[in-house]
Amino acid sequence: MMKPLMLAAALGAVAACAQTPAQTARAAQDAAAAQDALAKELAGLVPKGELTCLPTFPTKSVRSYGQSLVYVAGPRLKYVSRTAGGCEGVARNDILVTVSNGGRTCQGDISRTIDRTARFPTGGCALGPFTEYRRP
Repeated sequence: MMKPLMLAAALGAVAACAQTPAQTARAAQDAAAAQDALAKELAGLVPKGELTCLPTFPTKSVRSYGQSLVYVAGPRLKYVSRTAGGCEGVARNDILVTVSNGGRTCQGDISRTIDRTARFPTGGCALGPFTEYRRP
């Protein structure tokens, strides 16, 4: 009697975690909107290759488009890191804090997002390789 009850409870917990069709559709819309915004951000720029670490330069800003972080060095130079997700809070003006070993921001570094007002953590991600985009 106890095993069927435990199985039913486990199945109920798994079902409670599943997305509804409306949530799935909303997530797909959000992903498509993020990809469109990223394409606009990179319009007129050409990818020049992947880097493991960012060069040491002052970054003017970091923007988030879905799971992609865009490091803006200037209007003619941007770097894109595709993460596995978790740092989307940058899009709502959260602070991005990256722990780097060796003084450079590199693939595999862990970044956290912090709420700008309340100062509590809102997410985290591991950085992927950086694709350099330049204006031709």
